[in-house]
Amino acid sequence: MTDPRPTPGNTPRITEASKREALRTLNRGGGPLGLVWQWLQTFGVAVLLVFFVRAFFVEAFKIPSGSMERTLLPGDFLLVDKLAYGVEVPFTDWRLRGWRTPQRGDVIVFQYPLDPTDNYVKRLVGMPGDTLAMREGTLVRNGVPLAERYVRHEDPGMDPVDMQFGWQRPYLVRTAEARFADHPSRNNWGPLVVPARQYFVLGDNRDNSNDSRYWGFVPMENVKGRPFVIYYSYAPDSARSFSWLSGIRWSRLGDRIR
Repeated sequence: MTDPRPTPGNTPRITEASKREALRTLNRGGGPLGLVWQWLQTFGVAVLLVFFVRAFFVEAFKIPSGSMERTLLPGDFLLVDKLAYGVEVPFTDWRLRGWRTPQRGDVIVFQYPLDPTDNYVKRLVGMPGDTLAMREGTLVRNGVPLAERYVRHEDPGMDPVDMQFGWQRPYLVRTAEARFADHPSRNNWGPLVVPARQYFVLGDNRDNSNDSRYWGFVPMENVKGRPFVIYYSYAPDSARSFSWLSGIRWSRLGDRIR
């Protein structure tokens, strides 16, 4: 029988039994407390990774209302590219530069100016310096009526007046069309000029959208990103059980947002 104990002039010999014991010690990882510690480490890394991705790259967003129909439907789940226009570094005043700037016609996600804890999604229709008006539901930009293929009108025969429209008066251009200034309505208002570092946004469902017509401009710094794909969609008003599964709109999954 071989004696594994070291002898003068000799190095210790590693036996099969000592190897198995070393592996058992390694696999035990310090007992139950070791397993808890390993789980906490894994969980912590996962949380940090999710926070990092959400803060700088991509964030999920759900459409709660019909203000963007026909482009986006209630129950659509979107992925928002936060690097597109630049992103704020959390807990600082720094903003990383994006790979593009917002353009007319972009669908954007932004913090609601009257309540920054709320996120809205609308279409950007007016850039700083643009002169905007609406005549019988048709958007007029810089004097040119626009044919917007994505617009939907649910009740074109109605043209309600709202006290909220009063915010527009300081931005109005006094022209021969100034008669609209005293009584702006949902389908007839302006012309007004978009100030520096501000955007004007509208919902694609023009007759059912709480947008810039009612509460004003969106500051540039409120823009969070550009939604680019619908990764999941279901009909939330489905009467079937488990509508989140049975009411899936399969044809919308993976649709690009334009």
